[in-house]
Amino acid sequence: MKELKHPNIVKLYDVVHTEKKLTLVFEFLDQDLKKYLDVCDTGLDLPIMKSFLYQLLMGVAYCHHHRVLHRDLKPPNLLINREGQLKLADFGLARAFGIPVRSYTHEVVTLWYRAPDVLMGSRRYSTPVDIWSVGCIFAEMANGRPLIAGTSEGDQLEKIFRLLGTPSLADYPGIVDLPEYHSNLPRYPPPPNGIAELVPSLDSTAVDLLSKMLQYDPARKVRVCIVLSYASMCLM
Repeated sequence: MKELKHPNIVKLYDVVHTEKKLTLVFEFLDQDLKKYLDVCDTGLDLPIMKSFLYQLLMGVAYCHHHRVLHRDLKPPNLLINREGQLKLADFGLARAFGIPVRSYTHEVVTLWYRAPDVLMGSRRYSTPVDIWSVGCIFAEMANGRPLIAGTSEGDQLEKIFRLLGTPSLADYPGIVDLPEYHSNLPRYPPPPNGIAELVPSLDSTAVDLLSKMLQYDPARKVRVCIVLSYASMCLM
């Protein structure tokens, strides 16, 4: 945490050791994004949503550039202040990554923001795991409610398939190699009008940006630096 110094990452000021506990001293911010969304039933105003998403992507891009996966991006872990600044917090599940990709636990990322490949037992994942979470947060800011709110790993995965359509082997060739894959997955068609019908308040450019984040195949999911570059053009 002390090595991650960026305007969109919460500052760790000190670490206090005692015999019985370890205390981390962070900078103070007024509230988190979850509490902010709780009073915005219909989603955030467009300028605020654009600002928060861009700052979120800036923070994630910095982490990935320094080879850190956050692995638990969700509204309660995004802090905001009265000036409208957003900062990534709670790096308890964060891990350094490198090449070759290491094997990690699949029990990461709060259920509603967990990528399908991780839900299906993938232990070799990288930056796309954070990009999926950002996409879910993006949709939640637009709609004012979580995009996919499952009650278990199986229920979450089925809700994803029901909402986005079950991926075919053409969409995601590597799905057959996932530990929890089986050939009788529930089959659902993609939404007739594409992902746009899931976020009716977004224009076509923002919908295109969201679709780049919510790709099934991690190999086809754009890197955060590309998403950030794309977002800087369509959000500003």
